[in-house]
Amino acid sequence: MGRAGNDESRPCTTERGGAVTARRRTRRAGVPLAAVVILSLLTACAEAPAISTTSDSGTTATSAPTGEISISPDDPQAFTPILAHVPVAPVPFAGSDGKTHVVYELFITNTAPAAATLDQVEVIDSATGEVVDTLDEAALVDAFEVVTRTTADGVVGAAQSGTIYLHLLFDDAASVPESLGHRLSATLPDAPPERQKIDESVATVRVDDREVVELGPPLEGTGYLAADGCCDSTRHRRAALPVNGSLTIAQRYAIDWEQVDDEGRIYVGERTDPNSYAIYGDEALAVAEGTVVKVLDGFEEQVPGTFPENISIEEADGNSVVIDLGAGNFVMYAHLQPGSPRVEVGDKVEPGDVIGLVGNSGNSIAPHLHLHLMDSPLPLASSGLPYTIDDFTISGQTVSTEAFDKAEADGTPLEYTPVDPPTSHRDQYPMDQSLVTF
Repeated sequence: MGRAGNDESRPCTTERGGAVTARRRTRRAGVPLAAVVILSLLTACAEAPAISTTSDSGTTATSAPTGEISISPDDPQAFTPILAHVPVAPVPFAGSDGKTHVVYELFITNTAPAAATLDQVEVIDSATGEVVDTLDEAALVDAFEVVTRTTADGVVGAAQSGTIYLHLLFDDAASVPESLGHRLSATLPDAPPERQKIDESVATVRVDDREVVELGPPLEGTGYLAADGCCDSTRHRRAALPVNGSLTIAQRYAIDWEQVDDEGRIYVGERTDPNSYAIYGDEALAVAEGTVVKVLDGFEEQVPGTFPENISIEEADGNSVVIDLGAGNFVMYAHLQPGSPRVEVGDKVEPGDVIGLVGNSGNSIAPHLHLHLMDSPLPLASSGLPYTIDDFTISGQTVSTEAFDKAEADGTPLEYTPVDPPTSHRDQYPMDQSLVTF
């Protein structure tokens, strides 16, 4: 890359003068001949210099998910066999750890006819060129998943797509760049040795500076556990689902609220009895003023301890309520007890109003309150939005997701690190595995 060929003025075309093409041939073993031809052409095009043009004005391309990016006729053009874009612009938010978090996805497609190994991704401040964050090969093994929601050891197969999940940390909101770019390095091991390396500048995105919604508490009491929350727990953060023709992550910032008793136990008694769980039957509260736009009821409780089988998309959230908070913000309450929703479509709610009782309906393994904020009234076919909670206290931090899973499975006391004295938090998002009092 970056080197001109012997004929520096020749455009990258076929003998017919059109775009680069290659006929597909079949071979019984080894790398297909067409693959070698295409790989060579891809690399040759990537190395060709950009054609110089002159213009007095630039143009602006507008992308609904990612904001406005300025494009000039004088910008260089480079062949990029690995395509990349940011489907949804990130919205910075304040976490209970005192940091400002920027969470988003880099969706990539390998157009080459052979697998590519991801070597490095650098996140760049577009204004200064400064490297904001770097994911090396080891980090990419964890951060990258193919569209089947499985890890692939950082390898993007031929004609395969996947997502790199990014999580940036800043000391404060003022430190977040206005726009982010990305430098992607990869290796095509089946290409000729001198053409195996790919280095691309891709996917510039303007950071979304919208005001983050502040919510009230969804519950009232002590010992609530913010399970599977943002930002590195994968269960909600990476819940990319193909719904209504798009790959969406409605649960990007979802929290499953569970509860421990005075001895740190999630349940006492029979694991399969919902009544054994500390949170079962607690009142789920309206987190803001709004209008109820959807209520589902009548689904039976699931038996705790195992996920239900063959559950339909309509039943996934169980007995549930969606409230329109205005300005394109909707909040979702899921897995309520059957018969417990106390609101109807069209009702106006105020902060603290009882929405229903915590249950175990729908796609649930244990009684809990699932809550997330989204940009449409569709619980799955929407994009998840960050939020903060106006006032809460943190008294501990679970040592790991594995420790939480063990306590939920065995009924043994949760292993956590006490926060003594407890810390007070205002207008922040409760980070994953925090023990919270509302």
